[in-house]
Amino acid sequence: MSGKEYVLVTAARNEDDYIEKTIQSVISQTILPKEWIIVSDGSTDLTDKIVMKYTEKYDFIHFIRIEPNDKRNFASQAYALKAGVKMLKDMEYEFIGLLDADISFEPNYYEKIMGKCYNNKKIGIVGGWIYESQKGIHKERFGNSIRHVPGAIQMFRRQCYKDVNGYMPLRKGGKDTIAEIMARMNGWETKCFPDLRVFHHRITGTDKCNTLYARYHQGKEDYFLGYHPMFEVLKFLARIKEKPLVIGSIFRFFGYIEGLLSREPIVIPNEVVKYLRKEQMMRIISLLTMKTSTPS
Repeated sequence: MSGKEYVLVTAARNEDDYIEKTIQSVISQTILPKEWIIVSDGSTDLTDKIVMKYTEKYDFIHFIRIEPNDKRNFASQAYALKAGVKMLKDMEYEFIGLLDADISFEPNYYEKIMGKCYNNKKIGIVGGWIYESQKGIHKERFGNSIRHVPGAIQMFRRQCYKDVNGYMPLRKGGKDTIAEIMARMNGWETKCFPDLRVFHHRITGTDKCNTLYARYHQGKEDYFLGYHPMFEVLKFLARIKEKPLVIGSIFRFFGYIEGLLSREPIVIPNEVVKYLRKEQMMRIISLLTMKTSTPS
């Protein structure tokens, strides 16, 4: 695997419960990153102290801190990641991973990821298969999809990252989804591999109220990303079995409908929305002819 060089960028805000698991996973890799930039996005807990402890031991880990100059929203992580990527502008590398601070994986994870990319030169964004803790047991996350790489673990081929111009700072969320759409617009493939397990330690919505709010927000996010209404209906039906059963899917659909009725402008470029909706209609047609799985 010689010659395969990658870098990592992590934006962390108040992750002292999880970030050490992520660091331990990275420093245990069979192929270490050339550089790893960890950006503290205004953390107020022990995150900074934990990271700095490791920068003293590992010269490839670099720490920077930024102070958010706006109200905390989904765009702030994108700005933090851009600050980290900027530090790598003069460095040579082939892959860049944008890694969340609540993730862990096996020691050969990045070696295998890069190997899969070398076997398929068309892959632009790649990642493993997310597992989340359910009553102390890690199980596959509902909604895992071979074609969708979660933002927490997206690894870009460098040219693909340039083609999409990194993450779009979207206040309503969905930066990872838009990056994937733009990658496919530019002729790249986006792919997850079920044989590469990734463990997500911060579970969205640890109680029912938080989970329902998260589902509602996800529905609004779908609207602001430009999802086709027909696709959203099928997504509502497909996710009825996701916990909390039925009601979670209803909250998500309500979020989308509220966005639709609000008539707030969609900030995603028109050509990206057109491409997304074309993809979604093709998936609907394939679904109706039983050639693919349900929407995710």
